[in-house]
Amino acid sequence: MSAVANLKPDLTDSILYLDAVSVSFDGFRAINGLSLVIGRGEMRAVIGPNGAGKTTMMDIITGKTRPDAGDVLYDGRVDLTKLDEAAIAELGIGRKFQKPTVFESQTVADNVLLALKGPRTAFASLFGMRNRVPRRTIAQVLDTVGLADHAERLAGDLSHGQKQWLEIGMLLAQDPKVLLVDEPVAGMTDAETEQTAELLRAIAKDHAVIVVEHDMAFVRALDCKVTCLHEGSVLAEGAIDAVSADPRVVEVYLGR
Repeated sequence: MSAVANLKPDLTDSILYLDAVSVSFDGFRAINGLSLVIGRGEMRAVIGPNGAGKTTMMDIITGKTRPDAGDVLYDGRVDLTKLDEAAIAELGIGRKFQKPTVFESQTVADNVLLALKGPRTAFASLFGMRNRVPRRTIAQVLDTVGLADHAERLAGDLSHGQKQWLEIGMLLAQDPKVLLVDEPVAGMTDAETEQTAELLRAIAKDHAVIVVEHDMAFVRALDCKVTCLHEGSVLAEGAIDAVSADPRVVEVYLGR
């Protein structure tokens, strides 16, 4: 019987529900019986060694990879394994990759405008429907990510950290319910890293956020539940102190 039919409490209370998910590539099992529950409005940090399955997990959630087995449910009822990437994004699941991909020749404000959720058909473009978005909507997004004072700068002139924040803002402009964020502080200064932790904590007040990260000091600053993956399944899960003290996590990941 499927998880949908069971209607378990953790299923109905979750925004994302993965149960016994597995996927193999050329005989290598990248995800192996993975079960993970993300609550509505929850922030979760996901850690683990290279090859643990973190990226593949995000690929499955966003429809890039279809699992061989298991349940992947959104909002307690939508089977994500039946949908493609575009349909999943339209549902409200946004993903930010490690390397920022902003429109460098456009202003910061125009980057947000281009990302705003709304009609994207040729008709909409022709008649400028998306250009009639209230400027306050763009201003609110830029204020959230700390770029209000940089609205008219070219995105290409921003620092690496600011480009990361802009891309997070572009995700927010799409009005997602879930954000998947991959190594957001790679290459950032200490000050930018601290600001990014503050930003994600603020975003998590209204959205579910999954952060994949290697920087353990940053993970601690997120002040959220931590899941450690290893060989495609959950090795440990809980508060940062408990997970980082788990002998299995120390052996396979932290190495101390």
